[in-house]
Amino acid sequence: MPVTAVGLTLTLALGAAMPAAAAGRSEARNLWAQANTTAVAGSHRAAFRGPRGTAGIHGRRTVADGQGDAATASAGAWRGPHGGAAARGGETSRSSDGSWQHQSGFAARGAEGDSVSSHGSASGDGNGHASFARETDAHGVRGSYAGSTTGASGQGLTHTSQLTGADGRSYLGETSISKSGITHTGSCSNAAGQAVSCP
Repeated sequence: MPVTAVGLTLTLALGAAMPAAAAGRSEARNLWAQANTTAVAGSHRAAFRGPRGTAGIHGRRTVADGQGDAATASAGAWRGPHGGAAARGGETSRSSDGSWQHQSGFAARGAEGDSVSSHGSASGDGNGHASFARETDAHGVRGSYAGSTTGASGQGLTHTSQLTGADGRSYLGETSISKSGITHTGSCSNAAGQAVSCP
């Protein structure tokens, strides 16, 4: 039973986690083994509902074929008492040849409309070579932020970021780190997009 993919689907409609009038916690665990093989699979799910509308649900599923291939995936969602909410998910797999892959992300929203999200991935070939990438965005009443980071074995990493204020002024910067050292560049512009000196 080669493990080629693992999927995990959660009901993120938190109202379905428990009856509307109930408050408390529920939890379930399962473990399966395939007859005459070393393959196993397991899952775990937990949900809660608290006062003032708080609620959450989280789950995880793991599969292994006993031959060195395995994968695990998890996801969750939460809601706060004042309207804020957050969700995250991730998946990691490993092959018998030592290679691996990972991807994950999250998003959150505040009661006042502020938000942040991030997603990324990483992989390795099992021989010491790996690479990764991640992007993050945030928005709020004071402005916004967008950033990305990438890197690979033997190549260092590069991070770029852009900040934009509520008044339209912005900053764009890039930083690179490698065996030869660290380099950084940055520029600023006004609300009209014209280049200006950075503070």
